[in-house]
Amino acid sequence: IEIKRRHTPTATIDSVKMGSNHPVIVQSMTNTPTANIEATVAQITDLANAGSELVRVTVNDFDAMAAIPDICNRLEKNGIIVPIVGDFHFNGHILLEKYPEAAKKLAKYRINPGNVGKGDKHDSNFSTMIDIANQYKKPVRIGVNGGSLDQELFTELMDINAALSEPASFKEVLCEAMVQSALQSADAAQSLGMSKEQIILSVKMSELQDMVQVYQRLAQRCDYILHLGL
Repeated sequence: IEIKRRHTPTATIDSVKMGSNHPVIVQSMTNTPTANIEATVAQITDLANAGSELVRVTVNDFDAMAAIPDICNRLEKNGIIVPIVGDFHFNGHILLEKYPEAAKKLAKYRINPGNVGKGDKHDSNFSTMIDIANQYKKPVRIGVNGGSLDQELFTELMDINAALSEPASFKEVLCEAMVQSALQSADAAQSLGMSKEQIILSVKMSELQDMVQVYQRLAQRCDYILHLGL
């Protein structure tokens, strides 16, 4: 079967190239408390040895962020060369500012725009994370989840849909909201000085066919690199 690849920019994640005509990259994630350095290093080692080319760790509090430099240094000392991705949620802007050494050690940041605050606070927090990523030249995955979708955007699209003579289904509007959220966040990141080579988009929904539909729409409407999360 001949697969026609979309033309996209190429992201550089430490030694790993992603996008364009580069091979599809396999990423996995740890399920250890990241602050448990020994357990996290052991699990990253197992994942890397099993073929994971990127490994994502949860960075949800001060202890987790403070552990990042030690984790990366131990992996390097043990000869485990695998880029580490930091998964941030509600407090990523605080952690990235407070722990610059950890921010430098991480190879990529994962941001969920639905979890960075509301209104002006959202814009400020998002801007802080993008500015730090730009400062350290880090790529960012903007990950939109159905469970944490921007409710202001979703409500606006539902209101517009309700006024139509032939409204679309709830699921159709939800899929469109996912796509628009991802694209709006990517556009916002670029307006803050981030290059397309630094931006990776993902959308995740609980039902597989819905997720396929959203990725198809996203692929048709942009040339950003896409991350498929299952």
